[in-house]
This record gives sequence, C-alpha cells and structure tokens, in this order.
Amino acid sequence: MYENISDLLKQIALGEDSVLELKAVEFSGNKVIGPHKDGMADELAAMANTATGIIILGVDDKTKEIRAIPPEKLDIVEGWLRSICNDSIDPPLDCVIRKLIVLDSQGHEKAIVRIDIPRSLFVHKSPNGYFRRIGSSKREMKPEVLARLFQQRSQARLIRFDEQTVPGTSSNDLNPQLWRRFRTVISPKDDREFLEKMKLISNDEDGAMRATVSGILTASDAPESFMSSAFIQAVCYRGTERNAAYQLDTKDINGPLDVQIRDAWKFVERNMRVFAIKAPNRIETPQFSLNAVFEAVVNAVAHRDYSVYGSKIRLHLFSDRLELFSPGAIPNTMTIESISERQSTRNELISSLLARCPMNVNAIGSQRSFIMDKRGEGVPIILIESERLSGKKPEYRLIDDAEVKLTIFAAPSPHGED
Repeated sequence: MYENISDLLKQIALGEDSVLELKAVEFSGNKVIGPHKDGMADELAAMANTATGIIILGVDDKTKEIRAIPPEKLDIVEGWLRSICNDSIDPPLDCVIRKLIVLDSQGHEKAIVRIDIPRSLFVHKSPNGYFRRIGSSKREMKPEVLARLFQQRSQARLIRFDEQTVPGTSSNDLNPQLWRRFRTVISPKDDREFLEKMKLISNDEDGAMRATVSGILTASDAPESFMSSAFIQAVCYRGTERNAAYQLDTKDINGPLDVQIRDAWKFVERNMRVFAIKAPNRIETPQFSLNAVFEAVVNAVAHRDYSVYGSKIRLHLFSDRLELFSPGAIPNTMTIESISERQSTRNELISSLLARCPMNVNAIGSQRSFIMDKRGEGVPIILIESERLSGKKPEYRLIDDAEVKLTIFAAPSPHGED
C-alpha cells in the first residue's frame, strides 16, 4: 500500500481514511491502557472485514502529531497486539506488526508501530460485534450487510485455496530463480503470461495483480512472512515423552516447500539412531526408513490445509516413534481406512508444482526423479517400508476432524536398548 516511510508520513499528514487508522498509545507502568483492548480489536476486525489497511500506533488521530512510543515499550505493544489478534477476534486475525523509526516535524527520531491488516477471507467478530470500515470510522454491520459479506467470503473460499491470491503481495515477492524451474519447452516466453498460466499470480477482487498461495509457498524465499503458519515445527525428544525438558533438538523449518521437505528429512536423518551389528560383516539398521520419512513429509506438505489459521505441520521424533501432524481433515470422501487404497488431492496446484521440483535428498530406495509423482504410491511406501523395518504398521489418526496424525514406529534396537 505505502511502499516507503516517506509515503506513509505524507498519508499520516492527510489523516485517517478508509485504509488508514491513527492511534496514540498510553501506558500505566508497563501496561497499555489506551486505546482500550476491546476498541482496538473492533478497529482491527473492521479493517479486515473491509479492505487491506494500516493502523499506526504512536500518532495522535486529531493533530496528526507523532507522539511516539518509548523504545523500551515496543515489545509490550507488540505482545498486546498479538494477544488481541489471537484472543479477542474470532476467527483470529493474521496481520503484520512492524516497529518503525520515523522523523517528527522537528526532525527528531520517534518510534511507532505499523500494523498491516490484509483483506480477510473470513468475517471477523470482535468484542462489540461485527464491524466494517466506512471512510475514517468503523460501523457495526446491519444484518443484511453481514449476511451478504458472509456469502461473498464463503464463495471466495470455494475456489481452491492454493489458487487464491495472498493480500498485500505482488509478483515482485516471487523469486525468478524459484519460479523459472517450473518452465518447460512449451511454456510461454513472456514472464507475466507464464506466471498467470501457472497460477502463480492472479488478479484479486479489486483487479490488482497478486501472488497466489501456491506462488508464495513454492516460489518465494520466505513464505512464512506472508502466511505465518507455513512452516514445519520439528522437535527431537530424548525418550518417549513429549516434554520440553527432554528436547534434544528443535528447529522451525522455513523456506519454499521443497526446501522445507528437504530440511525436515535431514532433521530426521540427523537425529535418528542407526544400529550396527558385526555378523560377520557390519550391518546397519536405521530407526526409520528414510524413504518412508520422505514420502510422509511430502504428503504432509502437499496435502495439508493451508487455510487453517495458526496451525503448522509438526514433526516430533521420539526414541520409539516419529509423529507427524498435518493441519486439516482428510480431503473429499476419503477415510482413514481407505487412505492407502485411494488417491485424493486437496492442493492440486501445489502438487503439480512439486511434481516439477527435482529430488533434493538421497532417500535410499526411492526411484523418484521429482519430489512428487502423483501416482498415489506415497502411502503404500510409508506403510510397507516402515512395517518391514519395525514390525509394526504405521498408524493414521484423525484428530477432532481438524488434523491428521501419522505415527511411524521405530525399529527396535538389536541390543535391547531404549
């Protein structure tokens, strides 16, 4: 919206409008007392229910004077905002919070906080009701307006989520080195035509060209900057309990999806144990089939529901098992019982793009040239190779119709160790 601080300061001087709200911040000790938490939640939700907008904290809305926020209290303001977005707005609101240093009218440096609120795919309720932005103020929506907004945004979500645009993005957010790998000899030569044909960019409701969900996930350097839950949380525990005191290794795995797949696979390779027996030649037995691990991570990344706010893929490694949690229910009419026999894809575009990404790990036993083959062989490989190694069949479980959990059991130690 405002590409640099100079443009933002010019807009502040003009005052509030449909896409800009100004707020001074007041403290009592280390507590934010103004604006009121509920009122702030109403302003944030109203912006998300209307259009992409910005709220600036640290500026008087009447005088347009930069009153600033004490630098030592910027983290307090950020925590206060995140609490409001997560706890006071339903569904929780995903926004970008930035701390900026600007010059006031006297040329003095002042700290402010900028909140970028994208137009949401959902209708958000705040403590005092459902609001939308009209000019420089918020208004509670009448029943007929609210019903129409619910209808519009539910229809938007019917489009495949991986083909939808990501608010606040542009084609410049995509790395040419990443999207050029999807080109073939018959692809259009013109870059924009190619990106549109591949559905890596598309026009949003207002006609602005934006990067799509698939474009951000596969062709941007840091998808988590635009979609905060688009990463894998990996944890290795000592023993069999999920206990922070027993953590041996942790990593938030970021980057484009093929990099996430590679780094998650390497996390397991690095942390799993390999047993060796001299009988008479050295025989090595890994805890897990790395080919099965690769297929499991690919499936989790390709088929998770990226529209679920606040849920990331979780990979937890224990001495006796590997657990992989993927947000979203099983797509379409599949069931846990039929998962090994049937094939169904939630994210067709993401899957097709991963099918153009060359293999980036040495998964022993894999015959793949590309990360996905789209032939539905992943689950059978997971089940067969893991059971062959551990003697126990992996288990799929649907949790609260909101998350799929895969448990792969570790091969027992030939020495009888835990």
